[in-house]
Amino acid sequence: MTTLQDRMAEAFKHLRVRGLNTDIARLCGVSVPSVTNWFSNPEKVSTISRSNAEKLIARYKLDVSPAWLAEGLLPKYAASNVSTGPDVKGLYPLISEVQAGMWTELCDQFQPGDAESWLASTKNLGQAGYMLRVNGDSMEDPGGRFSFPDGMVLHVNPDLTPTPNQFVIVRREATKEATFKRYVLLDGEPYLEAINPDWPKDKKFLKLQPGDAWCGVVVDASLGNLP
Repeated sequence: MTTLQDRMAEAFKHLRVRGLNTDIARLCGVSVPSVTNWFSNPEKVSTISRSNAEKLIARYKLDVSPAWLAEGLLPKYAASNVSTGPDVKGLYPLISEVQAGMWTELCDQFQPGDAESWLASTKNLGQAGYMLRVNGDSMEDPGGRFSFPDGMVLHVNPDLTPTPNQFVIVRREATKEATFKRYVLLDGEPYLEAINPDWPKDKKFLKLQPGDAWCGVVVDASLGNLP
């Protein structure tokens, strides 16, 4: 029979990224040292509870059964009535608009506890990728191809160079905070567009100003953690 540590290593082989142990500890209501033992100390722990295994499988979309992960019992893979989804590429910090505006300076010193939480993405957001929650309804367009309602979570790759018509995060020099808009060109000039069709006309297109800085390209969006 495999050890718990072997099973955890196999289940999480594509997810060994910074912040993982802290996120698991918060999810399962245990200490970070306990989670470290799940991964690396067979002398301390040989099983976990089925309920914790179910939480891990649901949160990180692990392709194993709760009984196998928790206790090593077969079958290894659970029967499912849904098709396999895309692989999770990593965990990324959910940060604030202020943190996003200073992300270039913050990311190298960023600690797991500095984030609201760490969320999984099926997109590769790069070494400094992050998540940002939509604030307000300026980017909501229920009848359009894209719509980002208040509270939706944006998956941001700060290493990409924005091109027109992409959704971007930009730090405004005036406020030092990040804003989420669509990058467009009007008469050859760069603007940030609020896609809400009912947005006030004088605020719908904001011209990029000297000192404004790119903070990343939005490559995906999700509802975040549902109850």
